[in-house]
Amino acid sequence: MALSRDEIFSRVKSVLIEALGVDDDEVNETATLSDDLGAESIDYLDIVFRLEKDFSIKIPRGELFPDDLLNNPEYVDSGKLTEVGLAKLTEAMPHADLSGFADDPDVSRMPDFFTVKTIVNYVELKLAA
Repeated sequence: MALSRDEIFSRVKSVLIEALGVDDDEVNETATLSDDLGAESIDYLDIVFRLEKDFSIKIPRGELFPDDLLNNPEYVDSGKLTEVGLAKLTEAMPHADLSGFADDPDVSRMPDFFTVKTIVNYVELKLAA
């Protein structure tokens, strides 16, 4: 039986609480991993590992958090994603709402788009595949 979105959220929330040592009430769908929950780069690896284990899924490197795009000079110019870069990022992250990124595609804003909802959306898509 497929998991409901609420069940996925609950399990993602547990993963984040364990990985980041945050309180239950801090984890909501709009919380950003870095600013709101204090995740650092090493935490992203731990989160991926825990999600893979908890949901019995495989998360290829760069699929949930496509950092390789943000470091590619073909897609980034002067710290901003190019049009091609933004298109590639949108294609790579169908699980994220990047609509606010088009107006100011500064790569330093990217952590703002790694929210709890982004992870829930990703897991939901992955389980449906």
